Amino acid sequence: MDRRDFLKSSSLLFSSPFFCSSISELITSTKYKTGLQLFSVRDAMENNPIDTLISLKKMGYEDFETYGYDALNKKYYGFSPLDFKSILNDLDVSTYSGHYDVNSLMEVSEDNLKKHVDSCIDGAHALGNKYIVYPMLDSKYHTVQGYKLLINKLNQIGQRITKAGLGFAYHNFDYDFNLYENKLGIDWIINETNPEWVKLQVDFYWVMRSGKLSPKQLIERSKGRFKLWHIKDMDVLTKDYTELGNGSIDYKKVLPDASISGLEHYYIEQGGNYKIN
Repeated sequence: MDRRDFLKSSSLLFSSPFFCSSISELITSTKYKTGLQLFSVRDAMENNPIDTLISLKKMGYEDFETYGYDALNKKYYGFSPLDFKSILNDLDVSTYSGHYDVNSLMEVSEDNLKKHVDSCIDGAHALGNKYIVYPMLDSKYHTVQGYKLLINKLNQIGQRITKAGLGFAYHNFDYDFNLYENKLGIDWIINETNPEWVKLQVDFYWVMRSGKLSPKQLIERSKGRFKLWHIKDMDVLTKDYTELGNGSIDYKKVLPDASISGLEHYYIEQGGNYKIN
């Protein structure tokens, strides 16, 4: 299925008994908005962001996690932050969190780092994002020295963002569960970054695919710090992405307690591998 066809298939998530019983009922401590990471429909967002958001709103989504902020030109999907916020307001939807390319700042000068981060802060404030998320670590840094550099940058960036009144979070992948000097990458991040400056966005798909820890075991490593969740499913055979409820992840068994996690928002996501109908 093309990602644009995804928009035509509201049954993908919302008529699914799995979605209703396993996600909505398991996250019960507070009323959480139903969120979607917009990377799931990136082709559609590139071609026609307004119609895409209208379709997603009709499906029942209430909050969107953004991606791809243009820090140089200060644009979201071609719109200024205030114009894009106006579009969201007109649809009566929100955006609590966003993935920003702060991962590009690993080896830039101090001045360039500050300039880029400040642009992201300005955009997030204008749009209404409460969290700026570090999306992924480039493969060339999947080393001991890479993680040492990473924790330095996370602290530096996180301190600046926190002082600006926003939250900063790191999004995990499966490589974060590999060993670097006999320590998991995710433990480097949890243990070596300031918990006041660096929160965590847990992606349950990558936790389950790594097979090193269960989601509940991961949350226990830093209670209250996992403020954002990504929920997606894993194909039984290929271990690729698949539609929520069609894969091998039984969220009734593995989903952690939201209050222990410190959960503020969750987002459904599917990076690709859509079923052909």
